Amino acid sequence: MALHFTADEFEARKRRFLGVLADRKLDGALLFAQESMFWLTGYDTFGFCFYQCLYVGADGRMALLTRSADLRQAQHTSTLQDIRVWRDGREADPAGATRALLRDLGAGRRIGVEFDSYGLTHASGRKLEAALAGTADLSDISDVMPRLRAVKSPAEIAYVRSAASLCDAADRAALDAISAGADEGEILAAQHAAVFAGGGDYPGNEFIIGSGRDALLCRYKSGRRRLDAQDQITLEFAGAFRHYHVAAMRTVVVGEPRPLHVSYHAAAREALLACEAAMKPGATAGDVFKAHCDVFDTHGLASHRLNACGYSLGAKFTPSWMDWPMFYAHNDWVIEPGMVLFAHMILMDSATETAMCLGRTYLVGQGGAEALNCGDLDLQLR
Repeated sequence: MALHFTADEFEARKRRFLGVLADRKLDGALLFAQESMFWLTGYDTFGFCFYQCLYVGADGRMALLTRSADLRQAQHTSTLQDIRVWRDGREADPAGATRALLRDLGAGRRIGVEFDSYGLTHASGRKLEAALAGTADLSDISDVMPRLRAVKSPAEIAYVRSAASLCDAADRAALDAISAGADEGEILAAQHAAVFAGGGDYPGNEFIIGSGRDALLCRYKSGRRRLDAQDQITLEFAGAFRHYHVAAMRTVVVGEPRPLHVSYHAAAREALLACEAAMKPGATAGDVFKAHCDVFDTHGLASHRLNACGYSLGAKFTPSWMDWPMFYAHNDWVIEPGMVLFAHMILMDSATETAMCLGRTYLVGQGGAEALNCGDLDLQLR
């Protein structure tokens, strides 16, 4: 089987999850997040775009309900032994198949469900509730797995460090490719080539690339252009290894930088280092966001910053590599050793069409945060 962790690692994770079920007095759980399935069993697929769920009983028994296309995928990539298939067709009823699975396994009445998941659409969730009405008392446990996954084991941290190396390789490839007249498509291709050549994976979402006016965008958009002799290009990208992500963000200036590029970069670097200092055990995600705000607001840049400045990273699947917690105002999630955190300082000045972004990923240790990538925070000029 194509397993990335040992049996002992998976068993330890299951014990942690069963401990939460016991604390909440639940008889079992239906998990729909692909990240949860991967973390608990190694199951690796993008088949969660269709209905599938993993049942975990309070007694430790697990069973996967999926489609026939993912049967062998589950057999090959996971520890699961009990894999059941709901049949495609006009009369397909995966919610009913879930009810039958619970009945067959003798599941108790108190069932937790990951309602907040890309793997469970609103329509499917309504059908699930209808199918289980009168037979199960459902409670939302969407908060459980993000908290369990947020603190990484030593085995996970090894993969995170590999992802960091891939991220730096993508960074170097981009910087080598950026020049006046360079095509954005070639820059993007160089980044992905560096990740894949290094044994990496597809990222959880598209890399962000935008130049000129589009350097002010915080999302990927289709369409490419060539860089002018005087230009700016914003890149946000990640190295992904065994689905574990390490991200980076930067704005590169082509030609002579504007004075605003220089001053904005100085503020972004100061803010990033302030956030780094705030990433210590016992602090909160809100404390990190406040550090970001304090610097930018002191520089008079409150109107150009965002309302969040980063988030946790880990093993994530499409459509996003963002994980919890996120850095925003008053978030009381407590930072712990073993967390992997990405901080991005984003300044977007629409009036002058000036962009400046700077970000990298950290591993929280007992004494504070260790930068995993982007050792050079200088303004990059090409």
